[in-house]
Amino acid sequence: METSEKEIMKSAAEEISNDFKRLVNTNDLASLKHLQHLILGRIQDSNAVLSHFNDFSENCFTQLSDDFQNKTRLLKSIKADLDYVFQKLRSMKSKISATYPDALPDASSIEVLDRRPDLELPQ
Repeated sequence: METSEKEIMKSAAEEISNDFKRLVNTNDLASLKHLQHLILGRIQDSNAVLSHFNDFSENCFTQLSDDFQNKTRLLKSIKADLDYVFQKLRSMKSKISATYPDALPDASSIEVLDRRPDLELPQ
């Protein structure tokens, strides 16, 4: 490229740049810049609050997860113990029924005597 073409392109670019500068009000640009700084500050504050909340939630989760694991283990142990107890009770009941048929009431009289809900059946 020749220098005259470069000068023409430079002057054209300057003219376009000046036209853009005249289209945009400097007060509007300052106002937009100020609003952007306000929004940036709010977003940074929100980010800090969310980071703090995430840290707090993580700490709570680690504390509670240990408690939940312990309680779950305890409940499983209790369920196994109860299953064993009910199995033994059924076994004893069947032995008693075989040895002494009149000792335990039959199914029709049980419904009349016992109106408690069956906890083993899903509702």
